Amino acid sequence: MDVRLSQEQQALRDAAAQVVDRIGPTAVAQIGEPERGAKLDAAVTESGWRELRVAAEGGGPLASGVEAAVVAEELGRGAADVSFLGPTLAAELRRLAGAPPSSSVETVALDARLSSLVRGVDGEWPAAVAIDTQGSSRALMLTGAGEASRLAQVELHAAPSGLDLTRPSEVLDPRAPVTMVEGADRALTGDDLTRWAALGLSLSCADLVGTMRGAVELACTYAAQRRQYGAAIGSFQAVQHMLADAFVAMEGSRSITLHAAWAVDALPAGDALAAAAVAKAYCGRAARNVCETAIQVHGGIGNTWECLAHVYLRRALLSADLLGDHQASLARVLAHHGIGGADGLR
Repeated sequence: MDVRLSQEQQALRDAAAQVVDRIGPTAVAQIGEPERGAKLDAAVTESGWRELRVAAEGGGPLASGVEAAVVAEELGRGAADVSFLGPTLAAELRRLAGAPPSSSVETVALDARLSSLVRGVDGEWPAAVAIDTQGSSRALMLTGAGEASRLAQVELHAAPSGLDLTRPSEVLDPRAPVTMVEGADRALTGDDLTRWAALGLSLSCADLVGTMRGAVELACTYAAQRRQYGAAIGSFQAVQHMLADAFVAMEGSRSITLHAAWAVDALPAGDALAAAAVAKAYCGRAARNVCETAIQVHGGIGNTWECLAHVYLRRALLSADLLGDHQASLARVLAHHGIGGADGLR
């Protein structure tokens, strides 16, 4: 694969960056601000970024996984309090099931550990969490088992909450009525769900990369401005080493994420999931370390509510768990290569 972005992909990245820089939150107090939030949501809606994975002529997606990852990265960099990942994954499910695009914003429901798309059998629904619910009216899930998986939906009503201040979640009531998605005539196969999981992991990795970029930029700006003993703390070698290590981790994460995003559409489903799982195992651990470094560079103020550093850490912790944390991702990679307990690995 060619890891360089095409002119169109670079233009998409620039457009997303401009929207985030112009309308995204620049302080903790701005997160959830109704007027600014409405402008950001309108900009994302008008851009059509949530429709990147809807069906084009011929059944394939309008845009590749790389384009979706480019937008996810920029939204993560600006800690944008607008939904994207959930609606994008919902659009992918509709495309795979042959259903028409939704006329309103919707998201997906994952199990209580956020490790997989929630599934109900014979009318029994386990505990589920709708992710990235900002502006969403419903969440998609599965019903049935194996090759008979069908697309279902549940309406969202509760007040959103959660660890991530920029992307609220909603715990679903297991007694809430579930209906089948109109027009979803095609049963989702194992390969469909594997490729969908690969996209989800890739986009969560892209969000982690963006979150790391935002945290590093925040820390570097502070290190250049904060002065101790008559000098900027960014001139101290210990601080420079911390930021350099954070930057290297971020760049490594970006490289492996671009490969995973490319693999979503270019490789067989199993190989695409393995590539995404490798990326998630790397990015999940790297993002936590990078965001904690950003807090440490800020010193005491980094542990206060007013400092944006904790917003990036919260976002990273959620994205690191989506569709499987680094341990679950490593298990997926080992299983893909046929390595298990018989090889001395537990």
